[in-house]
Amino acid sequence: MSKDDDFSKEQLSKLGNRIKTLRIAKGYTNYEYFAYEHNIPRAQFGRYERGEDLRFSSLIKVVKAFDMTLTEFFQEGFDD
Repeated sequence: MSKDDDFSKEQLSKLGNRIKTLRIAKGYTNYEYFAYEHNIPRAQFGRYERGEDLRFSSLIKVVKAFDMTLTEFFQEGFDD
């Protein structure tokens, strides 16, 4: 695995952690309820929280579900 692959994997993990942290902060202990209430496929949302790759358009939908801007979303959880 190359350094770029390691970096990408690390960033996706941070992305998943950020999504999970925000969901829990919104009072959702179960990711399936959050996904259902925001019209995001539950299995897909679970993959996002596990740090699997996602499309930018999907990320926009998730950020919007948290009622945030992209700037607000990326303000925390991504420091090296």
